Amino acid sequence: MQAGMVITAYIIAAVLFIMALGGLSQQESAKRGIWFGIIGMGIALVATLLSPKVMGLTTGLSYIIIAMLIGAAIGIYMAKRVAMTEMPELVAILHSFVGLAAVFVGINSYLDHSQELTPVMKNIHLVEVFLGVFIGAVTFTGSLVAFGKLRGIMSSKALNLPQRHKLNLLALVVSAVMLVQFVNQGGNDTHLMVMTFIALVFGWHLVASIGGADMPVVVSMLNSYSGWAAAAAGFLLGNDLLIVTGALVGSSGAILSYIMCRAMNRSFISVIAGGFGNDPIASDDEEEGEVQATSAEEVASLLTNAKSVVITPGYGMAVAQAQYQVQDITQKLRAQGVDVRFGIHPVAGRLPGHMNVLLAEAKVPYDIVLEMDEINDDFTSTDVVLVIGANDTVNPAAKKPGSPIAGMPVLEVWHAKNVVVFKRGMASGYAGVQNPLFFMDNTKMLFGDAKASCDQIASNL
Repeated sequence: MQAGMVITAYIIAAVLFIMALGGLSQQESAKRGIWFGIIGMGIALVATLLSPKVMGLTTGLSYIIIAMLIGAAIGIYMAKRVAMTEMPELVAILHSFVGLAAVFVGINSYLDHSQELTPVMKNIHLVEVFLGVFIGAVTFTGSLVAFGKLRGIMSSKALNLPQRHKLNLLALVVSAVMLVQFVNQGGNDTHLMVMTFIALVFGWHLVASIGGADMPVVVSMLNSYSGWAAAAAGFLLGNDLLIVTGALVGSSGAILSYIMCRAMNRSFISVIAGGFGNDPIASDDEEEGEVQATSAEEVASLLTNAKSVVITPGYGMAVAQAQYQVQDITQKLRAQGVDVRFGIHPVAGRLPGHMNVLLAEAKVPYDIVLEMDEINDDFTSTDVVLVIGANDTVNPAAKKPGSPIAGMPVLEVWHAKNVVVFKRGMASGYAGVQNPLFFMDNTKMLFGDAKASCDQIASNL
């Protein structure tokens, strides 16, 4: 394939990637957007393999093809095996792969002295190497920590080391000084390796210092980091499409993180700086009264006599895989003339849009799935709210100054006439904060597995 044809293919792929992002902005067009992305990536891979630079290789080309086949086999296996509940940690671990790839590309580009560069171009190349390795290393370890927290391997609580913000600042300053020395000396193996180690520790500490309540923002933030790491690799490889693709992923991830921070009343700079300015104040996790337990039969009777019902799902619904049973309840109630809608918090679940994907998977109509801002004012006129596996996103403690989640906008379900909370037990949510909703007079607790409970309710309906 001639160089001009490769560039044309890259332009077509870039346009398809932009169309993919546009399609993913709406549930109705998301499937089409995914196909645009798949086709664009297919074109990009074929064009790269057939480019003069790659076709000029001998043994290297066979290694590339073998690596692609192995990667494709692993990808297909994981795609078929992974459950929707595991999607957040899968995304996090994939981000770590991008970061590690950027580190490898940067170090390999530095060690490859086959190109004769002018002094100015050599300095630019060294800066690209240094920044690419730094961003990649931060993304790699940060994503591993996010994976550990989402998987439950690590504690979801924020790591609060003494003077942690000063330690982060010191790491950045030292890295900046080493960058100047690295360029002035025309490259220095020791500086590159020391910086890589600092970046790995910095990425680990940055995400470890962020609490579980902010983890959905962290995932989208790491998505942005992985994009910039890919763009840096594109500069090092001289691949224009990789630069464009990385910039698209980096900028869209940053915008999504900013939108989510606004939805959570969190400072964007605070979150990406490892929770700066959001030092949690110890909260009282003692129970605030007695809970009222209920049964599936009572809940079914309550729903049958209701005129309006709002369902607010959370990560517990995903864990129980109860979305199909929830859709069954929704269909039966709507058939009886009950107005049923869903209220989705921006950070419900462990990934942006997690609940929307689950409900779409169960064929819940898009028009009854509403965002928090669209439904919050309607709770006062709602007869029954079903809180299925949600906790922090419906916690009135967010209205209490001094709470670790103070200021976070929540679904104000407690204004409804009746609230039914589906939970396995009385454990606190992912943020580790007790929920006063459980002890309110208009709240009843339906203990047990959400899927089994919903099955029983549907049978009674």
